[in-house]
Amino acid sequence: MRLDKYLSNAGKGSRKDVKTNIRKGRVTVDREVVKDPKREVEGGEAITLNGLPVILEQDIYIMLNKPRGVISSTETGPTPTVIDLIDHPQSGDLFPVGRLDKDTTGLLFVTDDGQLAHELLSPRKKIAKTYIADLKKDVSELDLQKLEEGIPLKDFTTAPAEALKVAERKVKLTITEGKFHQVKRMFGYLDNEVIGLERIGFASLKLDDTLQRGEYRRLSAEEIDNLKK
Repeated sequence: MRLDKYLSNAGKGSRKDVKTNIRKGRVTVDREVVKDPKREVEGGEAITLNGLPVILEQDIYIMLNKPRGVISSTETGPTPTVIDLIDHPQSGDLFPVGRLDKDTTGLLFVTDDGQLAHELLSPRKKIAKTYIADLKKDVSELDLQKLEEGIPLKDFTTAPAEALKVAERKVKLTITEGKFHQVKRMFGYLDNEVIGLERIGFASLKLDDTLQRGEYRRLSAEEIDNLKK
């Protein structure tokens, strides 16, 4: 990583500001004054600005309550992304673990921990994802039974799900895959339509009901530990 990016990511100012500080000799790397903003650093060096240590935060774990109209992406474009909602100097290092459709709301885990993300997204782990689906039509006991037995979609048959009717035209559904539009396609097979979808659970995480749409918080030490288990 370039030295100017390192300092900017650590919250020490804009890229322009940190370049000025570097060129004025205010930055050291392993006790050596460095005036080249393009100097590559790996993160393990002792870096100071105006004599004070600069430490880049590692292992950031965030729970976000995703609103509608925001995409689960890190790519900058015309549509706002979930990363745009997070006010952190190192937001450029963050990424969502898995994706929610643009019109799906609810729990999204965001981190910079690539190893943990890899573990949680591995199909062999069979990580549970729980949704509340608002439906166009009510469901029958037979519908619930089919969901729990597995739905034969065009490209694969879903693993047995947990399905519970929680209100008229509302089902709590837990699946262990995460295929494209999977929940919508499952109900589509039942000749029904999902008109609203919220994720309320991912792995050991449960959506914090104090978070409004678009709000986020750091995970607690206990939540992090449970995820890693």
